[in-house]
Amino acid sequence: MEIVACPKCQGDTIVKSGVIKDRQRFLCKKCQYYFTVNKLGKKIDSYYVTKALQLYLEGLSYREIERIIGVSHVTVSNWVKEFKISKPNHTDYHPTYKIYNHLELVEFLKNKEVLKGAGMIITELGDKFMLIKWERFKD
Repeated sequence: MEIVACPKCQGDTIVKSGVIKDRQRFLCKKCQYYFTVNKLGKKIDSYYVTKALQLYLEGLSYREIERIIGVSHVTVSNWVKEFKISKPNHTDYHPTYKIYNHLELVEFLKNKEVLKGAGMIITELGDKFMLIKWERFKD
């Protein structure tokens, strides 16, 4: 990783100045500021970000999304805030979800009775499929 400028003064007169906690330390000769290279965080594939936000919009809670995708509920909450997503009100519908493999999904969809009276969406999650179903609350 090439350091091109001091983070404080943006000067380009930088020299190596030791190692701290296995990270290279640098000194800016212009402003005498010591700094280390920024640690790169764990990058999560945008596929999972999109899936998490879709599931959130479908009415799933942060913790349900955490269990399904395997990403912290705090991370999901941060994504919702970052992308300014607001959950629509679903007062008369209740989403339920279930994870199926391919054969289980085919068997489930063969039964026409489970398809009546509900909206449904199927989304791919790795080698499995997630079925989200909305059923009206019965009065």
